[in-house]
Amino acid sequence: MDAGWAPSGGRGLVWLPILKTSCCISNLGKRSSLLRLQEDTTNWYLNMGNLLKVLTCTDLEQGPNFFLDFENAQPTESEKEIYNQVNVVLKDAEGILEDLQSYRGAGHEIREAIQHPNDEKLQEKAWGAVVPLVGKLKKFYEFSQRLEAGLRGLLGALTSTPYSPTQHLEREQALAKQFAEILHFTLRFDELKMTNPAIQNDFSYYRRTLSRMRINNVPAEGENEVNNELANRMSLFYAEATPMLKTLSDATTKFVSENKNLPIENTTDCLSTMASVCRVMLETPEYRSRFTNEETVSFCLRVMVGVIILYDHVHPVGAFAKTSKIDMKGCIKVLKDQPPNSVEGLLNALRYTTKHLNDETTSKQIKSMLQ
Repeated sequence: MDAGWAPSGGRGLVWLPILKTSCCISNLGKRSSLLRLQEDTTNWYLNMGNLLKVLTCTDLEQGPNFFLDFENAQPTESEKEIYNQVNVVLKDAEGILEDLQSYRGAGHEIREAIQHPNDEKLQEKAWGAVVPLVGKLKKFYEFSQRLEAGLRGLLGALTSTPYSPTQHLEREQALAKQFAEILHFTLRFDELKMTNPAIQNDFSYYRRTLSRMRINNVPAEGENEVNNELANRMSLFYAEATPMLKTLSDATTKFVSENKNLPIENTTDCLSTMASVCRVMLETPEYRSRFTNEETVSFCLRVMVGVIILYDHVHPVGAFAKTSKIDMKGCIKVLKDQPPNSVEGLLNALRYTTKHLNDETTSKQIKSMLQ
């Protein structure tokens, strides 16, 4: 590897490592003059502009961009404590999604019980079908609380001084990957929940039946598992269209409010940087070609949308304002460049779960792009 001086977005010249991977760069080694080296490096910079801007994080308009290795990032010694704590939570995420995907509900049994209110056998059958399902719903809800705690731990690590959020994400890629995995899980969970009305129907029936049993002093199997206080909290959780996203948004907002000594920009810059990194990796062929797993594209898309939504909920003016540090037009374009069926759920997430899309400060162009 050789090195040379290259312009740095209005900051003068910086010393950059130059890989001999093209005829332009290999020719540089044949010249002895530093001036000539500088001149040729400048020409190479101009020709390879977008890629070099991504690699050196010098494009001020696009924001700090670099390759984040979502596939292979491993924790350094300094990351291990937080990484291991979050890993305990994330190892259960796939099982939660599988349980949710296979959730069929007790619709038939509930309808039979409601249509024949005096048939005790049908009442018992419906109750017997609903109780284990509510046990699953309890498990999903409790996992959301564990996920919230994991997110708060990651936010604490990725926004702490003395490093900037960009430096954190570059230096602590394993933690950034875990943050991304939480967002990826969250959007997948909410997509499945939104298309499964049985969840709310089952839980509503459970609560109505439990209330009736109490009035009649009938012992209720399962009441000890989900008491009234927990049932109230679960009811609020499942009433949300996107309950996991709401949990993370509230957790991020709470993190900002509880850490008064930490500028809000530390958190919002962490989110905007992550959005920028995902967008650039998706739209830059040199980066996209590094993905060895085809699922990494959908992973990046979900993470990008997830951090946009969090940013929009936490930042005072949101993600869609002109002053936002997220290139919303660029992000929406990346989404629309994908096969339509694969991203409709993500576009809907931007349309319906963001906070500031319909503000007057949102440009008509962005609104029309999401129509």
